[in-house]
Amino acid sequence: MHTQGPLRVLALGAHPDDWEIGCGGSMLRYAAEGNDMFLYVATKGERGGDPATRQREAERSGDMIGAKDIFWGGFIDCEIPNGLPLIQNIEKTIKLVNPHVVFVHSPHDTHQDHRALAIGAQSAARRVPNLLFYESPTTQHFSPSVFVNIESTITRKMDLLEAHFSQVARTNIEGLPITDIAKGSAIRRGIEIYKKYAEAFMPNRMFLL
Repeated sequence: MHTQGPLRVLALGAHPDDWEIGCGGSMLRYAAEGNDMFLYVATKGERGGDPATRQREAERSGDMIGAKDIFWGGFIDCEIPNGLPLIQNIEKTIKLVNPHVVFVHSPHDTHQDHRALAIGAQSAARRVPNLLFYESPTTQHFSPSVFVNIESTITRKMDLLEAHFSQVARTNIEGLPITDIAKGSAIRRGIEIYKKYAEAFMPNRMFLL
């Protein structure tokens, strides 16, 4: 992608730690190349823990990639609405950041917040040249065609997830932390491109030249 100056990259997540799972390794690669990183988190994940704690964890993770700003949607965990209120909320961030690249959840997901954010983002980011869907442990029917080699950032991706101290073990699978799940996914996607670790995406829209 040819631009004047650094790219502006925006990752959207329904909850604190979502973008880290889905595109953390890719965000770290963009950051290492000197691009401008921005984050949008729709809720503070209050149904999964203390919201003040979760906000601090998200800010710690954002600091680790050098995010220029974190925008909070202000929605209630598990109650992100479909429709105009969400679209306008995301649009405010889109207008402020004017991103070249947006990452967001896949619309094919068993979590209603993930689905709502993915659908809302498609309207709010309709003029963004690159909109890519990432996967999470609750994503279904995911057939990626875009891959990012994250061999150089897999360790720091785990660090991003571990910044969310309150959530690492909250996977509903006893003895299996989210770091192991994320690493397993990275291995699986890496195999598809003959690399050790990768992240995979389904493009809604991707501008090559």
